[in-house]
Amino acid sequence: MPAKNTLKKYISEGYYHIYNRGVEKRNIFLDDQDRLVFLNYLKEYLLPKEEIIESLNHQDMTDLQKAQRIIEFNKINNFYGRINMACFVLMDNHFHMELKQKEDRDIEMFMRSLNTKYGRYFNKRYKRVGPLFQSRYKGILIKNEKYFLHLSRYIHQNSKELIGKNQPLSSYKWSSYRDYLGQNNFPWLKKNLLLDYFKKAKGFGFSSYQGFVEGYEDTSEDVRSYKDLILE
Repeated sequence: MPAKNTLKKYISEGYYHIYNRGVEKRNIFLDDQDRLVFLNYLKEYLLPKEEIIESLNHQDMTDLQKAQRIIEFNKINNFYGRINMACFVLMDNHFHMELKQKEDRDIEMFMRSLNTKYGRYFNKRYKRVGPLFQSRYKGILIKNEKYFLHLSRYIHQNSKELIGKNQPLSSYKWSSYRDYLGQNNFPWLKKNLLLDYFKKAKGFGFSSYQGFVEGYEDTSEDVRSYKDLILE
């Protein structure tokens, strides 16, 4: 029987909820270095190649090291202009992303590259073998604007289970939420994808995206509508 929410429908210019977690629900991020490596892979995939190569000029390395790094980087798939990331969160044993693809197979290639590259890093660092993730990945085609906005709220609220009870949601570093509050800047994040919809929806009665994320209370109808957000 096929796994629930295994991506089946690919469409050009489609918006998707993509998520995955560790095999047997094991942690896939054991410390901050793992999270930084994962985010660095996103940067390499989602920024223009020229921009990444230019950034090497500002790093402390020899000319030989720089040349080797450029050769390595040019072998990597690049998805600038093909994948636009709206938001994400890295938890201990899973991650969520909300993104848009340009062509109908861009997500498939992007996730194959990301999962493979991070899996190899993780296995090498922790001297393990075998698959890191529970499956290839799971995905849901986002079919309406309301779901698109509420999904971003769900993703950004995921970190509540990891931060202290009295800590603000913005205290969690490993999501895109701080970017939306102007406290961080991932240059590969496309905030306009969410904020344009938020303005169009007139903020669901909230004057700011922060107010919507932290203040909106789900109705029973909302809960039924968003049941696909639950990881199994």
